[in-house]
Amino acid sequence: MIKVTRLNRTTFTLNALYIEKIESFPDTTITLTTGSKYIVLDTVEEVNSRIIEFYQAVQLLSNPHTRGEEDEE
Repeated sequence: MIKVTRLNRTTFTLNALYIEKIESFPDTTITLTTGSKYIVLDTVEEVNSRIIEFYQAVQLLSNPHTRGEEDEE
């Protein structure tokens, strides 16, 4: 889960596993795989950074093959 801020400055958490795309129109729009869209104050870069942190926390990025490493020692 990642924390994001709505345009009215309230925060909420969003399951990063369901994020399909993040766009800037110039407001940041997050589209989920369900088709739901959220417009947030956070920048695309901030959201991307939180997604990466979340993936690392749940070890989705811990597989050496997904990091591009050839052999695990």
